[in-house]
Amino acid sequence: MGTLVNNYVFKALENYPYDLEEVIEALNYALSYDDKNTMALTLMGRVYAEKLYKYQEAIIYFKEALAENIKAFEVYEPYINTLLWNEDYKEAEDFIDFALKVKGADKAILYLKKAILKEQLGKYSSALLFIKKAKEFTYNVDFMIAVKENEDRIKEKQPKKKKSKKSKKKKK
Repeated sequence: MGTLVNNYVFKALENYPYDLEEVIEALNYALSYDDKNTMALTLMGRVYAEKLYKYQEAIIYFKEALAENIKAFEVYEPYINTLLWNEDYKEAEDFIDFALKVKGADKAILYLKKAILKEQLGKYSSALLFIKKAKEFTYNVDFMIAVKENEDRIKEKQPKKKKSKKSKKKKK
């Protein structure tokens, strides 16, 4: 039965996000065979969050997957994204802090998500510190480019420092 479930999960993954009708059908079959399949639960959560904008329903699917396996790493990023979109900042921060302690979790992604959380809260200096941590844990060029783009965006949002009157007088 595991193979049949996996076939449906693979079919759903292959069609996401282009053929949502096919994705939902495959996920419903997969979940009817194994309602605790973390990959199927995660993808169903992503459909609800990313395509239907039903964040509460998505969060239920993500929590179900995590209850089944706390090391279901495929859940971490979409779950955090959904919490941020839903403005559940405290829950997002608590989960990121927990996930950073889980052996095998992608620390670069988690630190980047923490930076984005701080950015959304308007704490730009703190966000840049987490960008620096994300860089430390980044081991591929493509992700480094994404981290750099986030860093540039955050720097743009920082308030510009005003020149003091003393420094203006010295220039004259």
